[in-house]
Amino acid sequence: MNPATLWSCAGRWLSFRFEPETAHRMAIAGLKSGMLPVRAAAQDARLSVTTSGLTFSNPVGVAAGFDKNAEVPDAMIGIGFGFTEIGTTTPKPQRGNPRPRIFRLAADHAVINRLGFNNEGHDAAFDRLVARRSRGVLGVNIGANKDTEDRIADYVTGLHRFYTLADYFTVNISSPNTPGLRDLQGREQLANLLARLAEARAQEQETHKRIVPVFLKIAPDITEEGLDDIVAEVTDKGLDGMIVSNTTLSRAGIVSDPGEAGGLSGRPIFERSTIVLAKTRERLGPLKTLIGVGGVDSGETALAKIEAGADLIQLYTGMIYKGPGIANDITRELSAALDKSGTAAITNLRDAKMKDWAQKPIPA
Repeated sequence: MNPATLWSCAGRWLSFRFEPETAHRMAIAGLKSGMLPVRAAAQDARLSVTTSGLTFSNPVGVAAGFDKNAEVPDAMIGIGFGFTEIGTTTPKPQRGNPRPRIFRLAADHAVINRLGFNNEGHDAAFDRLVARRSRGVLGVNIGANKDTEDRIADYVTGLHRFYTLADYFTVNISSPNTPGLRDLQGREQLANLLARLAEARAQEQETHKRIVPVFLKIAPDITEEGLDDIVAEVTDKGLDGMIVSNTTLSRAGIVSDPGEAGGLSGRPIFERSTIVLAKTRERLGPLKTLIGVGGVDSGETALAKIEAGADLIQLYTGMIYKGPGIANDITRELSAALDKSGTAAITNLRDAKMKDWAQKPIPA
C-alpha cells in the first residue's frame, strides 16, 4: 500500500471516530494546513476535457457542499481534482437547520443530510476567493437565504457578486432542505429565474468583456414531463448546461432507513441520477455541458456517468468513504480504461451508452 493510500485509509478511520460535522471540519482544517499528504497523480492528457469554453485537466470534480465557504479550493485542485465548486453560498450568513443534520449510512456508502444552506455568506466567500493563489477551474454554487423575501433576487445577487471570480456558476434550486426551494423547478418560476439571471449575466458580460458559463442543478426526483419543461427553459434562456443531480428524497435501495429527513446521497442514488442524466442529455443535445453527480466513487462509476452523457463528473459522498485520494484513484482507473479500450481520449466515450440508460424509467 503506497503512503498516500495508507494516509487516506487512516484518515477515514480517524474521521469515523467523530460525528460527521466534526469530521468535516477536521478535514477542512487538514487541507488548509497542508497536513494531508495526498499528491496529484501525473497528468494524463487523454483525460482533458474542454467544454463551455473551459479546459479541465481531468473530468473529476468536487461537488458543492464540501467547501461551502471557499476555504480550500486550491487544496482540492492540489490533491488531484480537475475542478472544484464552492458553496452553496447565500447573500447573508445563515446557520442552517438544527444539529444533528448529517447521518452516515455506512452499510450503503451513503449519507443523509438536512443542512439547509448553512454558510458564512457572500462576504466571507468573496474575501477568500480574492486571495486565491491558484487558477484551477472554480465553480461558484449560488443559492437563496431561507428568510429572503425574493429568492430570485438572491440568485441574481450571487451572480453579480462573484462574476469576476467564478469560472462557472451553478444555480442550485434542487436542495430538498430549504422549504419551497424545489418549487423553482416549476416551469413558470424557472422561466422567471433564468430570464433574470440571463439579464444579469448580459450586464456583467458587457462590463467585464468575459463570458462565465451558468449551469442549472436539478433534483433526481423528477418526472419525464418536468424534465421536458426544465430542458426547454434551459435551452430557451441560453444557459450553458446542467448538473444532474442533487440528493434524493427517496429511500429506495438502502439497507436500513434510519428514519431521518433530508437528502440521500452516495451509492444508492447512482442508478436514479444516471437515468435522469441520460434522459437530460437526450433532450439537451450534444453541445451543452452536462455534469454527472450521484454515487460516483470509482473509475467504473465515473466512466458510467460519462458513457451516459456527462462531460464531467462530481463527487462528495464518495470522498467520505474512500478518503482524499479518491480523485487520483479515479483518474488512474480512467486512464487504465482508456489503455484497455485503445481509446484516444475520455471525451470519445461520452454518450456511448446514453440510449441504454435513457430508455430506463425513472424510479418511482
